[in-house]
Amino acid sequence: MAERNPIRIDKFLWSVRIFKTRSIASDECRKGRITINNVQVKPSRIVVKNEIVSVKKPPVNYTYKIIEPIENRVSAKLVDQFIEDLTSEEEKSKLDVKQSVAVGFRDKGTGRPTKKERRLIDKLKEDFNDH
Repeated sequence: MAERNPIRIDKFLWSVRIFKTRSIASDECRKGRITINNVQVKPSRIVVKNEIVSVKKPPVNYTYKIIEPIENRVSAKLVDQFIEDLTSEEEKSKLDVKQSVAVGFRDKGTGRPTKKERRLIDKLKEDFNDH
């Protein structure tokens, strides 16, 4: 079977909607947050079928298997044809925990906290972290 044009990892991550822009995908590669088969990669790394890609988006480490490399961005409904999500439920639950914690939330339009309110917020955070 003839191989199509080689696909760069940054372009592939953008194509399957793991990152919003290609430049963000490139930056993440340069920061060392993208690994293929447990090896950090540069944005120009060529991807092939059946490789395992790990993406670190703190606090979660996502793992994907490449089913078919693609060059052009596809709709969210079609992404499953090109990558398989191997991320464990334990990793995904880290994201739920982070979003559920709303310590220090303030209503929009209330402005900055006063000195007294700030001390109260600090005390609440301190009590929350102790438990």
